[in-house]
Amino acid sequence: MLLYFITCISFFLFLKSLLLKPLPSWATEMRLLPLLFSQELSVRTISKLFRNRFWLGFVCQIPAGMSLVRKSLTSRVENVEESHDMSVLDLPELALDCILEGLPPSALCQMIAVCRSLRERCVSDHLWERHMKQKWGRVIGPAAYREWKWHVASKRSVGGPKHGRQRGLMRFLSIRWPLQWTRPKVDANNSPKKRSSLPVDSIMNWYLAIDSGNFCFPAQVYNRENGHVGFMLSCYDAEISYDPRTDTFQARYPPHGRRADARECGIPWERLRAPPIDASPHDLHISECLNDLYPGDHIEIQWRRNKEFPYGWWYGVVGHLESCNGSENYCRCHNSDTVVLEFNHYTPGSRWRQTTVSRKDHREEGNEADGFYGGIRKIKCEAEIAIWKRLWPSEVLD
Repeated sequence: MLLYFITCISFFLFLKSLLLKPLPSWATEMRLLPLLFSQELSVRTISKLFRNRFWLGFVCQIPAGMSLVRKSLTSRVENVEESHDMSVLDLPELALDCILEGLPPSALCQMIAVCRSLRERCVSDHLWERHMKQKWGRVIGPAAYREWKWHVASKRSVGGPKHGRQRGLMRFLSIRWPLQWTRPKVDANNSPKKRSSLPVDSIMNWYLAIDSGNFCFPAQVYNRENGHVGFMLSCYDAEISYDPRTDTFQARYPPHGRRADARECGIPWERLRAPPIDASPHDLHISECLNDLYPGDHIEIQWRRNKEFPYGWWYGVVGHLESCNGSENYCRCHNSDTVVLEFNHYTPGSRWRQTTVSRKDHREEGNEADGFYGGIRKIKCEAEIAIWKRLWPSEVLD
């Protein structure tokens, strides 16, 4: 409704701007305009109109000599000024931006093939930022962006800047959308029109690279390897790629010690996240929340089997000391130097059920038998806590 209101206002502003200029000779003959801009016109209609390449070409390129109605034989042609083409590009900037911002990625790619001016508009970062954040925001982070920059740099070193820009864009478009939408226009001399150069590191290229499944990026997977019992309520780093056919992801986990890398297919969106800590999975996270931990707080803690393994993040809660009865009025556990961490998805008595860490000098603690516990991050976001609870196993683990 808001977009419809903005579009209507923009159109009336456009009409007002026309009234301030001398009307061309064909203006009185534009009897189709009331049909195009009638009461039934809606944002959905405009979007469909722009998605239809035939109508878009019709709107963008009306020949100057074409009249919408047969001219009267008695018209005085000697006083008729040369008419100008009617184009959507004549719309005010606000109106055109509102229309383009309402188009989905596939429609923006169709618009690129219409004319050079629309091409330059439709590849701009500000149009693709919203699409990028809306679809990929929850699974990409700083590490994925660095990987993309490295990928762009490697492409440039192979084919050169100009060649890499053109080939990269057209490759992604031809993979994801029909080829006829991306063929170059030909002018009257049968020579390809000069195209404006497109930055290969644009947000549009990044979006299409991910969406086509041709770009792998680092992310984290909950309950890795299809919920293997040894990884329940954990989150591990992996190289991720999107599968557009199934709307799922594929993951390649790095090798652990002598174990070869593991692969998993068909990972749904809800089992992925961007890494909350921008660091290597082999680096110890320096805990800054130790003095702010109280019984009942939700936490994630790094854990690895041995020194050769990368860390994974494991979900747990802060518990009470043995000397505390758990009473809210008399609990003084937060004043103790020892913090109890509980993993309640394991059965009582299990060696994985509980561990303790020191508030003052906690670094990495553990041994080869029970593994090594690393840094701790306190979970303050209710949405994060809800994800962990949704992944809770149906049975208590031993």
